[in-house]
Amino acid sequence: MSTAERTPDAKPPRRLMPALFIGVFMAALDTAVIAPAIPALREAFGIDHREAALLMVVFILCSLCSTALLANLGDRHGRRPVYLGSVACFAGGSLIIALSPSFWMVLLGRAVQGIGAGGITPTASALVGDAVAAEQRGRALGLIGATYGMAFVFGPPLAALLMLAFSWHWIFLINLPIAALVLGLSASSLPRQSRAAALPPLDRAGILLALLLLSCLVLGITRVADDLLGQRLWPGFLLAAALLLPPLLRVERRAAAPMIPLPLLANRQLALTYLLTAAAGFGMGSVIFLTSIAQLAYGIAPQHGGFVLLPLVLSSMLGSMGAGRLLNRLGARTLLLAGFGALALGYAASAFTAAGLWFFLLASVPVGLGVGIVVGGALRSIAIDEAPPMQRGAAQGMINISTSVGTLLSAAVVSAVADFSGGGMRGFGIAYLGVAATMLLMLPAVLGLRQGSGAQLSAEPAA
Repeated sequence: MSTAERTPDAKPPRRLMPALFIGVFMAALDTAVIAPAIPALREAFGIDHREAALLMVVFILCSLCSTALLANLGDRHGRRPVYLGSVACFAGGSLIIALSPSFWMVLLGRAVQGIGAGGITPTASALVGDAVAAEQRGRALGLIGATYGMAFVFGPPLAALLMLAFSWHWIFLINLPIAALVLGLSASSLPRQSRAAALPPLDRAGILLALLLLSCLVLGITRVADDLLGQRLWPGFLLAAALLLPPLLRVERRAAAPMIPLPLLANRQLALTYLLTAAAGFGMGSVIFLTSIAQLAYGIAPQHGGFVLLPLVLSSMLGSMGAGRLLNRLGARTLLLAGFGALALGYAASAFTAAGLWFFLLASVPVGLGVGIVVGGALRSIAIDEAPPMQRGAAQGMINISTSVGTLLSAAVVSAVADFSGGGMRGFGIAYLGVAATMLLMLPAVLGLRQGSGAQLSAEPAA
């Protein structure tokens, strides 16, 4: 019997949660520190804004493309080697960046980091489902979700301190001792899995088609190739992604062990969960332009823009941890109704600038609470409940993919609506009213979830 199939212990190994928590925090921290590092990297390598944008795009692309593959390998061969390998890969990418003699070597390091990051969070979440008892899962997943808020609180100041005291290289070198700590904790706490000797063949065709589809989707949404080559390529990339979908579905239906198990998408509760996860990513990604409102409407200097988001980030941490504690009591449906409702309220209020900066700061609190709730443990808990134990990794990988796609769409849609509406504060005001309306539209979808999902249902093993 595999670890994924056994009933989780009431008390998981003492070092398990720190190993998972710190690993996810390391991956999240890198997302938070790259923005403060960009000016130093531009100066060190003589790159322009378009090339600097590749630092984030390459990371997202590789993370997104590796997620489904690593989740599938975790389901096939056990989550322990995948988690350990992902952490080591992330550390290796960090070392490549710190030692890079050229910008293209930095991009290689970002690609390696992204591959590792793609396996860390979904594997950690699946391990929670394997090793943590149902009554403790909500709190554990809430803590994992709160790491992103913590990363955005501590990341920028830490990056600034390291660059002030040493150099930009140490923003990435600091990942090495963190990764060593995670590997040490994981070696003694991650459960081992025994698998049957005979495994179905690896879904190579599905892997290739999925990688191509996701790559085209990222390039189409971000338009980074358009900026670099000076050509209008994004419609072609989106068309290619759409054309790749039917053959991918056909291949996955025939595969003995598909990389993306289609029965997960046929499960109505999981399908709703992935839709809501994409919407949660959209709500989370929309935060990025709130600093533009602060600058345009209230005259906040660009270098101080991050400070106006502190109430939001702190609220996000509280929302994630609080939702984790309340998940078993209230259920995922009730929490998600509150989360999407708070996002709608906060974003609509953010678009109203006549009341001054204090009102903007107050409006950011429900945005933070909403983000903390919807990207916390509720949706991941439903995926754990609904997915068969042998496919928990794939189910969690789809959560990550949906979140990333929603986040990428938010940046593209908000900026496009703002520009189409005339730009400036008026354009962003219209864009954020649209974001608020999108969050409200998710409430009927939330009502489609079973009452008590993520709470009473997780007291029983998934069928």
